[in-house]
Amino acid sequence: MAKMNAFYAQSGGVTAVINASACGVIETARKHKDKIGKVYAGRNGIIGALTEDLIDTTKESAKAISSLRYTPSGAFGSCRYKLKSLEANKREYERLIEIFKAHNIGYFFYNGGGDSADTCYKVSQLSEKLGYPVQAIHVPKTVDNDLPITDCCPGFGSVAKYIAVSTLEASYDVCSMAKTSTKVFVIEVMGRHAGWIAAAGGLVEDHGIPVVILFPEIEFDQKKFLANVDAKVKKYGYCSVVVSEGCHYPDGKFLAEQGTRDAFGHAQLGGAAPVVANMVKEAFGYKFHWAVADYLQRAARHIASKTDVDQAYALGKAAVELAIKGQNAVMPTIDRISDKPYKWKVGVAPLSKVANVEKFMPRDFITPDGFGITAKCRTYLLPLIKGEDYPPYKDGLPQYVRLKNVAVPKKLASFSI
Repeated sequence: MAKMNAFYAQSGGVTAVINASACGVIETARKHKDKIGKVYAGRNGIIGALTEDLIDTTKESAKAISSLRYTPSGAFGSCRYKLKSLEANKREYERLIEIFKAHNIGYFFYNGGGDSADTCYKVSQLSEKLGYPVQAIHVPKTVDNDLPITDCCPGFGSVAKYIAVSTLEASYDVCSMAKTSTKVFVIEVMGRHAGWIAAAGGLVEDHGIPVVILFPEIEFDQKKFLANVDAKVKKYGYCSVVVSEGCHYPDGKFLAEQGTRDAFGHAQLGGAAPVVANMVKEAFGYKFHWAVADYLQRAARHIASKTDVDQAYALGKAAVELAIKGQNAVMPTIDRISDKPYKWKVGVAPLSKVANVEKFMPRDFITPDGFGITAKCRTYLLPLIKGEDYPPYKDGLPQYVRLKNVAVPKKLASFSI
């Protein structure tokens, strides 16, 4: 078969290590020039493919690509754009085929979460339905850690480390001020339906910190929550609360729901922390402070988990190796071999079993009262946040790379989305 080019794109919310996966993809492709020609990146994800806004990664030096391993965010730009079914929007799929044909693209690497897995799976079906061979490999990424089959998702270990460290440090602050000032600190973390990130805040209990966690998997009971916080403040003098943005009432309404929706149709969230903090204030009069980790948690490459960085790179590398072997419609996975010592290997999962499936916190990872994590959860989490992989520093700041992102000359007519 003639040598084909590859298309790589990033999708959804970026992470501290998504560029490490990009590095894995590009460096590995460069080692297999007999099989893969150029690697084109989509500017702003799949939108770059639809609008023929492609980036020629061959214009980047080996050093620049290597530097992606320790650079946060999405080096090529990301997007929140979900392809509809072939029947609902044949026009976009036909456009993808036109782009792939025009640029001799036979490999499609899509780096993202659940919605990206769905998009990748749909693209993998192009070969059968539209008569053009495309090998589509999904490269997993999501801070939410909610993709099935894989033991964990690249991006999660680093955000878990950030939240655990931030909760620990802020709790030390609150403890020092509790006698005459702040008694309750609330930190809001990401996690729409799965409480993996919130669970990481529970690791501070190992340091003697009183903490209450609000998970999306547990329906919010205001009376029980307030009683738990009050009991901890009376016992320790202070308390920290980690609330997931997806925490919701029994009727399904989110504490943080704003009444708007994003491009995927998901409810826009943000504001659970002040809601919870004011509940405590109104009930007990305790002085409080709250914070929303927001972009900080997923952008914090300076404190990334080495485990996470290594796994992100490994799955990018594995995606290319799977494609070279002729695989299609699959996703490389992290398979845990043992907890102590922590060992893992790269596996593979069919996208048909990944797309549109969410992995939630197991109930036995959450304490019976619904406000903490169990020993089993700690055993799962701790290896994922271990190890430091600091970027190089200069004058006190990390030295991250900015790619040239040279555009590939367009060959087709413009296309609107």
